[in-house]
Amino acid sequence: MSNNNDKSLEDLIKDFLSKVEKGTTLLQKKFGTKNILRLWRSGQIERCGGINDSVEYELHGVGCAIHFPTELVDFDYGPNNRTDGFDVWRIYMYATDRPEEYKKYTDRNFLESEFKSYIASGRIEKMSPADDLYVLIAPPENSENET
Repeated sequence: MSNNNDKSLEDLIKDFLSKVEKGTTLLQKKFGTKNILRLWRSGQIERCGGINDSVEYELHGVGCAIHFPTELVDFDYGPNNRTDGFDVWRIYMYATDRPEEYKKYTDRNFLESEFKSYIASGRIEKMSPADDLYVLIAPPENSENET
């Protein structure tokens, strides 16, 4: 078992995004789309409801909270139905829900400081100029063709 102090912000973000992916995949199986905001706004589905016997959704603003049996993930939809975005607040809430795994990120000042350093180093960037969501940037592959 790894020490929770070994977990990086990238680990936290990837964990958060994998949980979003798990939830939106369940939404797609049930409703035929990962982004169910349009269905809600057009009155085709309720704002809150069940996805299956153990998972529920709750829509809000431009986002969705997915309630799994033992945990919750809350995210906003990005442009073009993207679900790979995050912000400091959502990452912070995800960490505080899992203090045994992400202890150091339950300190909001520490998290915000590290988030800013990830932006400065180019490890995360804004999804689009129009919103406050960020995306994780994969490190460039080592180019062996450079001469």
